[in-house]
Amino acid sequence: MNELILELTDISPRDFFGQQNENIDLLKKYFPKLKIVARGSKIKVYGDEELLEEFERRFDMITAHYAKYNKIDENAIERVLTSNVASDYQTPEKSGETLVHGVNGKLIKALTVNQRKLVDAAKRNDMVFAIGPAGTGKTYTGVALAVKALKEKQVKRIILTRPAVEAGENLGFLPGDLKEKLDPYMQPLYDALRDMIPGEKLSHFIENGTIQIAPLAFMRGRTLDNAFVILDEAQNTTHAQMKMFLTRMGKNAKFLVTGDPGQIDLPRRVISGLKEALLVLKDIDGISIIYLDDKDVIRHKLVKKVIDAYKNIEHQN
Repeated sequence: MNELILELTDISPRDFFGQQNENIDLLKKYFPKLKIVARGSKIKVYGDEELLEEFERRFDMITAHYAKYNKIDENAIERVLTSNVASDYQTPEKSGETLVHGVNGKLIKALTVNQRKLVDAAKRNDMVFAIGPAGTGKTYTGVALAVKALKEKQVKRIILTRPAVEAGENLGFLPGDLKEKLDPYMQPLYDALRDMIPGEKLSHFIENGTIQIAPLAFMRGRTLDNAFVILDEAQNTTHAQMKMFLTRMGKNAKFLVTGDPGQIDLPRRVISGLKEALLVLKDIDGISIIYLDDKDVIRHKLVKKVIDAYKNIEHQN
C-alpha cells in the first residue's frame, strides 16, 4: 500500500481539520478507498497511487483557497471535492477580479466558473439571462455588477424589480400601505445591496432615486435609459409582463434577468414568460444566456442536498 504524507505549513491544523474533525470526515467521505490519518500538523494517506495523486491535487486546491481568503469551510471544501479540476472550480489565483469592495472590507467576487461566465457575459452583452436554482448567486452577482457599474459611472442608476406573485401568500391581507406590503417581498434585493453599500449611503441612493426597487408592474410605460436593470424571479412573469419588461430597454442600459424555471408560482396553465423568452431569444446576437447549477451553490451546505433531493423526485415523476 502506498503512503502520502502532507504537511500543514500555511494553515493551522485546527482550521484545516474543522470542528470535531468535520473537514477530515468530509475528505474521508469523498475518498472512501483511502485511509486518512490526521495528527498534529501532518495528514497521512494510504491507498492506490492514482487516488493519492488525486487527493494531493484536491489538498492543494483547498490550501490555495485558504491562502487567498484566510478561511475554509465545508462549502468551499465540498466545491473543491466535487469539481472538475481543470474547469469547474476557480482556484483563488484564477477567480474573477473583485467586483465590489463591500461593507466592512468584504470583497465581492465571482467564486465559481459559471458566476465568472455571468460576469464576462455582462461585459460583452447588454442583455443577459442568468438561469439556475436557489443559492447559485444569480441575484447576488447581478447586484454586484450593478453596483460596480454605478460606482464606475457606467450608468446613472440601478433599477431592481420583481413580479409581485405571492409564493402561497396574499399581499392584500398584509398590514400597511403598498410599499410596506411589498418591502418584505423585495428583501433579498435589499440584503444584497446592504452587503455592498454602507447603510447611510444606500438610504440616500434610494431616497434620491439613484437606486429604485419596485414591483414589475411599475415598469410599464417607462423607458429605462442609463441604467443597470435587474429583473429578479423572472420565472414568475407572464408572456405579457416579460415582453413589456424587455421592451423598456433604453439607451446605455444593461438588462439582467434572473430566474429559476423550477420554482414557478404562477397559476396552472399560465406559461412562464421566462421559459418562453429563453426559447424565443436564444439565437439573438447581443443576448447571452448563462446557466448555473448546483455546483454554484454558495449557501449552507444543505441547500445543495435539498436541490439534489428534489431533482431525484422530479426525475421520478
